[in-house]
Amino acid sequence: MPQTPEEEESLGSLVAQASSHISSLVRSEIELAKAEFRFDAKRIGMAGGLFAAAAFMAHLCLILASFTIAYALAQVMPTWLAFLIVTVFYLLVAGLLVFIGIRRLKGLAGMKRTARSIKGLKEIATPDEQAPPALDPDREPVTRDGT
Repeated sequence: MPQTPEEEESLGSLVAQASSHISSLVRSEIELAKAEFRFDAKRIGMAGGLFAAAAFMAHLCLILASFTIAYALAQVMPTWLAFLIVTVFYLLVAGLLVFIGIRRLKGLAGMKRTARSIKGLKEIATPDEQAPPALDPDREPVTRDGT
């Protein structure tokens, strides 16, 4: 037996129901994402605090190990010389780390590729009557290392 138009739901009400279901589904997914993010953020915060505490304890151990080495050296030489040797060793290590860090920074290419890309976009965006020449003689092709 065929249904009468009163028994059938209108297309508009079906679309409204679908829209309502989709929006509630999206809200539920957003709430789930928020809950997961909060849970992960708490775990990351706790792990970060634990890493900071471990780094502090390792720093204290380094200080104590330095005293131990100095006192061991003091058995065969004057105490002041033993502590001076340990201090100079740490200064040399610090200097070496600074040297390596500076060398690593010198290898940075900067943002040359981004600057060229923005310059190219600027050239494209200018009106035709104001357009600069298409090929600049000072522009170089971009290489694999970003220079």
